[in-house]
Order: sequence, then C-alpha cells, then structure tokens
Amino acid sequence: MTSQAKGTTAPRGDLFDPACPTRRLLDRIGTKWTSMAVKVLAEASPGEVRFAELLRRMPGVSQKMLSVTLRNLVRDGLVARRVEPTVPPAVHYRLTELGLSLETVLAAVRNWAEEHMAEVDRANELMGGQDA
Repeated sequence: MTSQAKGTTAPRGDLFDPACPTRRLLDRIGTKWTSMAVKVLAEASPGEVRFAELLRRMPGVSQKMLSVTLRNLVRDGLVARRVEPTVPPAVHYRLTELGLSLETVLAAVRNWAEEHMAEVDRANELMGGQDA
C-alpha cells in the first residue's frame, strides 16, 4: 500500500490478495475480545473506561489477552489510551471516532449472532460435530 497525497482517496484493500493488510485487520477486529472491548467502550462513549473496569465487564478475558487486544486497538487508531501519572498508574481507554464507526458494524454482527445462535447450534447438532 502506498501513501496518498492529502485530500486524495486511499486505495481500498483487497481481501483476496494474500499480501493485503486487510486480512490482518480483519483478524484483529474479528475476535470476540475486540467486539466485547469495543462494546464496553462504546457504552461509555464519549467517556473513558479504566483497564480494571474493562477486565471486570469482559468475563473470561485474561489480563494478558485484554492487554494485547487494547494494544492492537490503540495501534490501529480505534482506541485512545491515557495514563495518569499516579502510583500505580491509572490507565484509561476510550473509542476514537474511527473506533465508534467500527462499533456500528460490530453491533450488527453481535446482534446477528445472538439472533441466529440457536439455528447454528441446531445445524451443528445435525452434522453430529462433523467437519465439512
């Protein structure tokens, strides 16, 4: 991918090109932990959420997995991180404008999954756990 002059439209990614960074981005935003973190942060928007609160509101996530997830979201410009210089440091997270735009899409996927999980479970039962 090349850099673009200011005011020009960036090229779209091509999911089917093995070298396209779109694949890596989809891998990162397609995880359950990313979806949960974005949801919790969206509910607090425009406010911030501390790390410990995110950990509490995301049952099953480990500290390490949450740290990795948040680091990726910050790196991708979806989440902003603010550290208060206290002992121990208080770390706060909030969605950026780009992150808020992702929440709309992830909410649709979460809703679809919640509405259709029973059908997917039935299909799995019919297949008897067989791989396709």
